[in-house]
Amino acid sequence: MQIVLSSFFSLVFGFAISLQAHADIVVVSQGGANKDAQLKAFYEPYTAKTGTRIVAGEFNGEMAKVKVQVDTGSVSWDVVEMEMPEIARACELGMLEEIGEEPAISKLSPDLLDGSVQPCGVAFFVWSTVLAYNSDKLKTAPTGWSDFWDVQKFPGKRGLRKGAMYTLEFALLADGVAPQDVYSVLGTREGQDRAFAKLDQLKPYIQWWEAGAQPPQYLLSGDVVMSSAYNGRIAAVQKESNLRIVWNGGIYNMDAFVIPKGSTNKAEGLRFIEFVLQTDSQKAFAQQIAYGPVNKEAVPLIDVARRSSMPTDQANLAQQTAMDASFWVDHGDQLEQRFNSWAAK
Repeated sequence: MQIVLSSFFSLVFGFAISLQAHADIVVVSQGGANKDAQLKAFYEPYTAKTGTRIVAGEFNGEMAKVKVQVDTGSVSWDVVEMEMPEIARACELGMLEEIGEEPAISKLSPDLLDGSVQPCGVAFFVWSTVLAYNSDKLKTAPTGWSDFWDVQKFPGKRGLRKGAMYTLEFALLADGVAPQDVYSVLGTREGQDRAFAKLDQLKPYIQWWEAGAQPPQYLLSGDVVMSSAYNGRIAAVQKESNLRIVWNGGIYNMDAFVIPKGSTNKAEGLRFIEFVLQTDSQKAFAQQIAYGPVNKEAVPLIDVARRSSMPTDQANLAQQTAMDASFWVDHGDQLEQRFNSWAAK
């Protein structure tokens, strides 16, 4: 009887360990084509390899949704996709686990793009916010943000992301500021006034967007003639439409995975992130959506046609500016408050 009970408890205990080792984890992305690409390149292969089921969630980057979980000790998201400036701020506020020095991540660092690994997050793709337009609606192709502001030559509504980030940079580029000087100018009171004055000129023509799926929808429906947009969202519908990208004046950034402070599945979250950064996973993701890998070994494995539509393609990268995450950590709160007041008027 003792042997039978011992075997029974061993079986139960072993099953409990197995469940713990393969606990479901909630991975939260920013939805749309990006989420679809993650599903095929990351979620499904990871489940097939490990047995861990990925519960897919999505949000639009609202930091308050992460903060309330952390503050109340009721963290239900295990791995969350964030932009680099948000990660830096959230890390400072103690909202995220520090994972940059974890062995599973640090051993991959030499093969990742510079800046990919941060104390509280690890980038997994490079993307750009660009000028996009529908060639069915415009007889002449715009060439940059000065054309975006030219409502005489290009009449009609424009789509812009409802926030200070990117919008203020584009306003300065439209006003003739050189790309390499945008952040130094925007760091001054005079530069900020200049950006908002430029936005004043366009305000009657702006249709704001908040979710990445909206710009291609607005362009396809004819609600706007041009819009700022995420390059991957435009690339995802180019086979079925005449939407086009203007790389000139684009701003490239990286999205990263983070683990909210207090996640009960940190170990499994780290294993998932490590899997995402592997060469095969990075190649698979880039083949699904036109975002650049952070794993440098994956880049030459991607077919040439696909690489040409990525922000990290040499010709495309040369026309763009890197997002200055540290600038937005230092100035983000003040500029977002000013932007919200301006937009509400």
